[in-house]
Amino acid sequence: MSRPLDHGTSDEFRANRHLDVLVPTRNRPAELAVTLSGLAAQEGVPDFGVVVSDQSDHQPAYAHPAAATMVRVLRHQGHPVLLTRRLPRRGLAEHRASLLAASTAHYVLCLDDDVWLAPGALHRLVTAIEELGCGFVGNAVHGLSYLHDVRPETHRHYEEWNGPPVPERIRPGTPQWERALLHPAANLLHVTERLRLPPGSWRAYKVSWIGGCVLYDREKLVDAGGFDFWRRVQEKHQGEDVAAQLAVLERHGGAGVLPSGAFHLESPTTVTEREVEAWEVLLEQA
Repeated sequence: MSRPLDHGTSDEFRANRHLDVLVPTRNRPAELAVTLSGLAAQEGVPDFGVVVSDQSDHQPAYAHPAAATMVRVLRHQGHPVLLTRRLPRRGLAEHRASLLAASTAHYVLCLDDDVWLAPGALHRLVTAIEELGCGFVGNAVHGLSYLHDVRPETHRHYEEWNGPPVPERIRPGTPQWERALLHPAANLLHVTERLRLPPGSWRAYKVSWIGGCVLYDREKLVDAGGFDFWRRVQEKHQGEDVAAQLAVLERHGGAGVLPSGAFHLESPTTVTEREVEAWEVLLEQA
């Protein structure tokens, strides 16, 4: 039997690090272990911490031996890990807002609990946001069960940035909104294979929003309102990440980064009550 897992404290965790990874989780011990294992395999970004905020119905996911082991591995590598519980649940946006408040790092990576990051992905994202100077960069997640489902009609939505991203006001019904069609299934992986990039190179491309793995300049995210809009939407919502990214795009710009090192575990969602889209509510209120 393993010994009890130290949860850490907020005061000890808060520091002026280069990067913190923010992971919300609920009822996903196996997936969380895989997600944390991807973080433990990252190189070239030595100064990062990890916050795991759990909303499981019973024992927290990080208490599972596999997840707990990866917490210990990360700490052994020198990465601070803070383990918290956020109960009662008040919706996805409130959960993300609490995670953001736990960090004082320069950059924050919002990473879902069902995403495995390939080695080198985190270094590439940090390099991209430092060079581009925008509000966020992200890796759209690949669904490898769709590897042989090629959808060439979606590839036309791939458009690279020539120079630093500029602020964009993106709304439904515009051509820019259709960029999101590039990200489902394995579409982005197929575009990447077609481009045949030299080893170590990357490209920044135009997006409307990215799900699952988004690296923000924390100050720019806060400047755009962060996730504080959680009080303006009902608890049973989705699309909180879209709402935050639309706000950051409008003020500071953003980009997708290709190749993506984010792979979706394709597990069933644990958010089954999704009565409203947060971004729709906020756009109606604007």
